[in-house]
Amino acid sequence: MLPPSMRFIERDWLSSNQIVFLDDDQQASVVDTGYVKHKELSQLLVNQARAGRSLTRIINTHLHSDHCGGNRLLADFHGCEVLVPEASFAAASSWDESGLSFQATGQRCDPFTPTQALAPGQTIMLGGMPWRAYAAPGHDPESVILFQQDTGILISADALWGDGFGVIFPELTGHSGFDEQEAILKVIRSLRPRCVIPGHGPTFSDVEDALQRAETRLTFLRSQPLKHAQYALKVLVKFLMLDRETENKTEFIEHLSRAQVPRDACAILGAELSQGITQTIEGMIASGQLFQSPDGQSLNAHPSL
Repeated sequence: MLPPSMRFIERDWLSSNQIVFLDDDQQASVVDTGYVKHKELSQLLVNQARAGRSLTRIINTHLHSDHCGGNRLLADFHGCEVLVPEASFAAASSWDESGLSFQATGQRCDPFTPTQALAPGQTIMLGGMPWRAYAAPGHDPESVILFQQDTGILISADALWGDGFGVIFPELTGHSGFDEQEAILKVIRSLRPRCVIPGHGPTFSDVEDALQRAETRLTFLRSQPLKHAQYALKVLVKFLMLDRETENKTEFIEHLSRAQVPRDACAILGAELSQGITQTIEGMIASGQLFQSPDGQSLNAHPSL
């Protein structure tokens, strides 16, 4: 049960979950804003949840496209502040494509201007309660999570889901990420949250079970880096097909081939770039996650993808 000043909006795998806070009689805040494809829906859902209050702040746990795609629309419409993790503030302020993840993953995001940095260790008032930010590298080296000690509620972003966590992207580029993911799981355990609001999926209170599942998965991925690279490629294909819904197969492969993360994943797999992407697509067709037209020219996303 969440406090009366909080509203949880469960989304899907293209758009992250959102949490709206009723800060007082006049103001409201939202944590994360979903993907740009669904920005109008994000705005509608936030408008319903804020109960007539003015939206004055957007807080992003991290700047992956599925968490900040509604920033521009909401900020322009409401004139609200935009808080991003301190480590991402400079790149977002100058909209440095090489320092942000959108180009590297082949994904989209409307440019926006952050107004404040949220630093690890900082306390921010949301819904009339103090929330402390913690650095949460692993999935994203610049991510933060938010914890409210009195209620035991943790906003875990993609550091912990009910059944795992997000792709450990730094490991695909030859940087450390598994160790950092292990560390943030230990931090979460030390906080002893009673309720977790993940970046995707429903809230959950069986936190110890979720942590054990995440630790088991991390041990497996650490011992099987090829499996992690294959998983990352599958996630990128899945995300982009959810975005595009239908696409010419050749053009889709060419689009992914221009992004750096698929290049890195294929390098780990020892596969030629287009071959690695094609094999991933063929595997998803075989498992029923994608449909291919009879002539083999186009791809369609499965409705349950």
